[in-house]
Amino acid sequence: MVNFDAGEVTTPSSDLKRTESSDLSSSKSVIETVNGSHRFEIKGYSLAKGMGAGKYVSSDIFTVGGYDWAIYFYPDGKNPEDSSTYVSVFIALASEGTDVRALFELTLVDQTGNKKHKIHSHFHRALEGGPYTLKYKGSMWGYKRFFRRAALEQSEFLKEDCLLLECTVGVVRSRMERPKQYSINMPPSDMGSSFKDLLDNEIGCDIVFKVGDEKFNAHKLVLAARSPVFRAQFFGLVGNPKMDTVEVEDVEPSIFKAMLMYVYSDCLPDVFDIMGSNSSCSFAIMVQHLLAAADRFGLDRLKMLCEYKLSDEITVETVTTTLSLAEQHRCVQLKRACLKFAAANLNAVMHSEGFRYLEESCPSLLSELLQTVASVDDTGLPLSKKRSISSVFALDLAATDRGIPAESVNGRRFRRRL
Repeated sequence: MVNFDAGEVTTPSSDLKRTESSDLSSSKSVIETVNGSHRFEIKGYSLAKGMGAGKYVSSDIFTVGGYDWAIYFYPDGKNPEDSSTYVSVFIALASEGTDVRALFELTLVDQTGNKKHKIHSHFHRALEGGPYTLKYKGSMWGYKRFFRRAALEQSEFLKEDCLLLECTVGVVRSRMERPKQYSINMPPSDMGSSFKDLLDNEIGCDIVFKVGDEKFNAHKLVLAARSPVFRAQFFGLVGNPKMDTVEVEDVEPSIFKAMLMYVYSDCLPDVFDIMGSNSSCSFAIMVQHLLAAADRFGLDRLKMLCEYKLSDEITVETVTTTLSLAEQHRCVQLKRACLKFAAANLNAVMHSEGFRYLEESCPSLLSELLQTVASVDDTGLPLSKKRSISSVFALDLAATDRGIPAESVNGRRFRRRL
């Protein structure tokens, strides 16, 4: 007989823990709601009254969480005993479903804009009773006594014989999340760098642009894909797909180069690198020229990027030229930013060199600046940003001298000082 020592068959505790941890798996159940809302307008409420208890008007069917729903409004109540006292509102399942669990909210909208809505919500009772369950098509959730009819008809909820109802549905969904067994790092997109490499190395170029004393090689298809102007020029009804040279006027070579680099890379290039460190132009001036080129060739995103950059570069010295540029190229957001800056710094702007240029090139902007001054004053800015009354009169005088009549803005009349 062979005797075994008990110590020889004992597994060390560290090995046991290692074995248990290596076999551990995990998962996560995520229960959430898919929310959606529908607005139901009832015009001619007075005509709907008297249709009888249990009779309703319904909304169009709308879909939330993969299920169809509809709102039912009972002007004479859902039950006969409530026909003369209450209106009823319900949300109904309009598609076949098996145990659809959902949260609901019914809102009678305050049409005065004061946001004093009448809200009945199941969302706020979720922790108490849980989601409501609808098991078959036509099953409903709502309120038989939603609102007293007499109070409704004398309230702000009824406007021009019209009611507005909003319904929000939150369909309960569950999904399983499992840890990924393998993780593969995805590199960022390199499409822009690949196209830019074609431009930098002039691979397969089929068009030459002569801009001033410089030449730039490019690809018609790439340009046509990015710019509607180039597409029409090369492949439009009056275009010439066989052309191999294009002369570009009224654009600086460095600005055209920056525009080409954006076309190929979809990124705003470093304008200083393109212009060179010896350039006497400021950053704002360079971007202003690039914005004009972007507008000329239909590069809307580049135009927006330039607007964004210029909005960060607004100063007393640049605001007038940037404002004029924004007006010329229909840059609404940039124009608004310039007007607000000029209104908040009116004294300094009026004494800048560019103000006279603004008077001569865009006199109509002075009238808009007057309106902005008035609107900014009415918002109650800090005293450090208020303009003196003399600067407002001076601006009005400048506008009048240019043929722009003094006008009443937000109830204020600006007149020439005597």
